[in-house]
Amino acid sequence: MTSAASAPPARPLGRPRLDWRIRFAVLSVVWGFSFLLIKVGTEGYAPFQVTFGRLFFGTAVLAAAMAVRRERLPRGARVWAHLTVAALLLNAVPFSLFAYAELTIPSTLAGICNATSPLWGMLLSLVALSEDRPTRRRVAGLGVGFLGVLTVLGVWQGFSGLDARGTAMALLASVCYPIGWIYVRRTLAGTGHSPLSLMGTQLLLATVQLAVVTPLFTTMPTSFPLTPLLAVAALGALGTGFALLLQYQLVDEVGPTTAQMVTYFIPVIATAAGVALLGERLSWNTPVGALIVLAGAALTQSRPGRADAARRVIRRPGAAERTAPGTKEPTKEPTAARP
Repeated sequence: MTSAASAPPARPLGRPRLDWRIRFAVLSVVWGFSFLLIKVGTEGYAPFQVTFGRLFFGTAVLAAAMAVRRERLPRGARVWAHLTVAALLLNAVPFSLFAYAELTIPSTLAGICNATSPLWGMLLSLVALSEDRPTRRRVAGLGVGFLGVLTVLGVWQGFSGLDARGTAMALLASVCYPIGWIYVRRTLAGTGHSPLSLMGTQLLLATVQLAVVTPLFTTMPTSFPLTPLLAVAALGALGTGFALLLQYQLVDEVGPTTAQMVTYFIPVIATAAGVALLGERLSWNTPVGALIVLAGAALTQSRPGRADAARRVIRRPGAAERTAPGTKEPTKEPTAARP
């Protein structure tokens, strides 16, 4: 088993010449359109098949990137075991839940549910991560965010017009991400493996998981409709593989706080795409609630003051964090997650 001390040092994913703001915008659009692509994919294939195709094409992109950069797969049974769990929590389960959810709910609602991840993450971190201390602002953000969720769902109407099962699946998918992040933070931070190596292996393991599950719950398609097939291919190659590479370039260059702001643009683009291209209808409470959700999520992600941050470092001198090049922000070990 390779220890963290003897493992090769993590290398950045490269610093492209294209301005980071342009790449940030591209990432927002790609992830925002992912929910539309899921919807189109499920019109021709079963949800598990859509998820398997997404993971397959996404893994192919990362495998090509690893080959170009001559990256090796991580060593050690323990690392692979943790990555197997991470693949389940961050890829196989949430991707499948979103695919099943979009059988009965609009892609716009799925995109908005995805934006609740920071809210669930803040709530879970208060329990699971002792170093994340609640502040008045973050607690207020949590309350505002869930008020936004209730607004999106139209609680005063008794949730009429919504498919409860599909909506619950989309919300559960958004909960999977912070659970997975907390798990990865506890088990894989500071392993010494490169982000690209961890990402590629994680997607590979998620693909294997879906390859086992899919035949058990679906039958081989009798036909292969072209448009849904192209949607699944784009979802995997662009919305998963390419998007993850782009995300970690941004994290490496501008730090995680700036890079994670993409979360707030995804539901806006997902809503615009669903309405413009799929003809999905919106009631007033959907965009209003989405804005409230994003405001709450932004509050929960507010960073502590410098004095609090300094005390946190003093309390945890062995914290597995590193400083992103060109920034003063600590970064955690990245892992494939979105959306």
